[in-house]
Amino acid sequence: MNNNTLWLILAIILMFIAMSWLALSLPSHWKQVRSGKPASTRLRMIGWSAIFLSALCCFKADHASMAVLVWLMIGAAAAASIGMILSACPHRLKWLSLGSFAEGSKH
Repeated sequence: MNNNTLWLILAIILMFIAMSWLALSLPSHWKQVRSGKPASTRLRMIGWSAIFLSALCCFKADHASMAVLVWLMIGAAAAASIGMILSACPHRLKWLSLGSFAEGSKH
């Protein structure tokens, strides 16, 4: 396995985690996984940061035109995968909900 492959694997993992955090930042998806209210701003901020890091990994692995294409395909695949997980077995995303860090105030 060469460095380019490792960068792409890291990009895939980051994108999957990022899409999970963005989905969990929505109250309806959060309720499928945990009780209480999500800290939507925190989850969105770290989700978008992970998407940016995923893009950087793609650019590290390949030239610009191919990196953008791969990054968009990874994003689409990750979004579809998270959608399927949320519809079939949302409890599998509990480990990505970040526990008390991602829970909002309980007013």
